[in-house]
Amino acid sequence: MIKNDLFLRALKGETVERPPVWMMRQAGRYLPDFMKLKAKYDFFTRCQTPELATEITVMPIHQIGTDAAILFSDILVVPQAMNVEVQMKDGIGPWLPNPIRSQKDVDQVIIPNIEETLGYVMGAIKMTKESLKDEVPLIGFAGSPWTILCYMVQGQGSKNFDKAKAFCFQESVAAHSLLQKITDTTIAYLKAKVAAGVNAVQVFDSWGGMLSPVDYQEFSWKYIQQIIDALKEETPVIAFGKGCWFALQEMSKSGASALGVDWTCSARNARYLTGGNITLQGNFDPSRLLSPPAEIKKMVTQMINEFGKDRYIANLGHGILPNIPVANAQAFVDAVKGYR
Repeated sequence: MIKNDLFLRALKGETVERPPVWMMRQAGRYLPDFMKLKAKYDFFTRCQTPELATEITVMPIHQIGTDAAILFSDILVVPQAMNVEVQMKDGIGPWLPNPIRSQKDVDQVIIPNIEETLGYVMGAIKMTKESLKDEVPLIGFAGSPWTILCYMVQGQGSKNFDKAKAFCFQESVAAHSLLQKITDTTIAYLKAKVAAGVNAVQVFDSWGGMLSPVDYQEFSWKYIQQIIDALKEETPVIAFGKGCWFALQEMSKSGASALGVDWTCSARNARYLTGGNITLQGNFDPSRLLSPPAEIKKMVTQMINEFGKDRYIANLGHGILPNIPVANAQAFVDAVKGYR
């Protein structure tokens, strides 16, 4: 039994004394102890070494006291497992030296054996569960098929993912073939995570907002829906699409336990679009954590008042920024915990 089960109760829609709180990317870059590990070990070494991934995952639980842990990993371990080389370059971020640009390239992409290729993630889950001692739930995650395709085709991060979109619009058969391979791999990957011990999963559609509402349905949402359908009987699923407020109504009918909301959509609109019957998660602007702690507390209280304390998980509208003072992250968490 999880001792602090607020997060899981909120996912079920139960009445809670206060909302649970965690932060996307809470395991990492703003914490001084993480930066020490970063100086010693490269990015994928940290992902692929269960001892390091565990240490990073539990850091925020011990240091700022969030109500859930999220496994330290990266969405791009999935393309690595699918026979696509991914590097992490300083000053650039993800770098894929051989991007997918044709049907022939798609044919080279494999649907892997998860235990053989991503067994280190399951090792990290088991080790993290031991380390957490059932204090709080553990969240596993994956990128959406569209977001993974963006990196596979573009070859790096982008402001508009023009090459990825061109591939979908000009080579749609190949694009859908790739999206389905990513979907099948992601379903197997998340099921393995559940078997290893995670208590919930989140699908990150970081680049969903790059697509028009019509294209979003074709190239992103229908694949996320497959993932939700495959997982929802086994574990709670949170779907988060950055910039995808236009799809919230459709998302609310998906069978997901909760929907993530970014800071560009008000609580009122998010509740209206989703019919008020699904747990929502979000949506504090990560940059607002640069405000003075007293102001953070005031804004967090207002955010909870607007969403309502039930069917709600307090979080940021995207990942925490590297330049956030730990004291400000602490102020955010404490404001939620002190909500009355």
